[in-house]
Amino acid sequence: MKHVLESVESQFEMFQILNENGEIINKDDMPDLSDEDLKELMRRMVYTRILDQRSIALNRQGRLGFYAPTAGQEASQLGSQFALEKEDFILPGYRDVPQLIWHGLPLYQAFLFSRGHFHGNQMPEGVNALSPQIIIGAQYVQTAGVALGMKKRGKKSVAVTYTGDGGTSQGDFYEGINFAGAYKAPALFFVQNNYFAISVPVEKQTNAKTLAQKAVAAGIEGVQVDGMDVLAVYAATKHARERAINGEGPMLIETLTYRYGPHTMAGDDPTRYRTEDLDNEWEKKDPLVRFRTFLESKDLWSEEEENKVIEQAKDDIKKAIKKADEYPKQKVTDFIGNMFEELPVNLQEQMEEYKEKESK
Repeated sequence: MKHVLESVESQFEMFQILNENGEIINKDDMPDLSDEDLKELMRRMVYTRILDQRSIALNRQGRLGFYAPTAGQEASQLGSQFALEKEDFILPGYRDVPQLIWHGLPLYQAFLFSRGHFHGNQMPEGVNALSPQIIIGAQYVQTAGVALGMKKRGKKSVAVTYTGDGGTSQGDFYEGINFAGAYKAPALFFVQNNYFAISVPVEKQTNAKTLAQKAVAAGIEGVQVDGMDVLAVYAATKHARERAINGEGPMLIETLTYRYGPHTMAGDDPTRYRTEDLDNEWEKKDPLVRFRTFLESKDLWSEEEENKVIEQAKDDIKKAIKKADEYPKQKVTDFIGNMFEELPVNLQEQMEEYKEKESK
């Protein structure tokens, strides 16, 4: 049995196209992207890095609520979203707000979500997504259901979800991939392995050498991808999507990545469980630096272009936070009214009570 296990684990080698020096090492799997597509990917990653920096600053100023930093995971998040179509449905985790924004969620609503405002959870017409899931792993079960619904309706689209390495220790993770596998539902399950579920290292989460191999038990395909390589993530997602819409079932995609900041801004201190040497090692793998080097070698990117993106991001953020500040404040009656289509008697009484208080 040990021989069988080792045989399975040895098959899950990391898929990579662009190495740490920004060099193509896998020409056969290079995705068919135009020069403009490549530049757009870089623009989105730079924009999202600035959004992350400003969001952390806004959180510290008390102008945002819950926030989970994203720096370091841009290639994993945006490379995967870039391979999707508008009709695809995203079911994100709490760190996956960037995918929602590039899928169509207005920036000011992302800020309202962080503040806990109900309007931040109301997806605009045409944006196929749920609001970020706070319960670890719950989105995996939801994704299996959404994907099965797409299949039964004959839609040529996929349901996509994300969790971290810690999420693979949840029962919902196994239930989701097993259900989707049994029905060959068109679902893409991402595990963004940033090596620490808050403070618990991945080797204490599981005895498995890879998280991608967990797909084997569910009878679905799995792949481990260099999550700091935006081209590899894009290519793997594109392949998985094509398989899914052709009726070949779901795929589990483990992206090896790293979050440079804390788990969330709610008091986490990564210096207590991560070494400086480890942080320095992963900084050398920065997805923005790697992709910038690649684009510059093709004369597709410059400091001037990057500065334009940075200024655009800062301007957009300034306008979006202003709009979020101006949005009507929540009232208790809003919460009560949003809970049910028809209020039960006890809430009808509370509604009248708070309406009177709010009118004064």
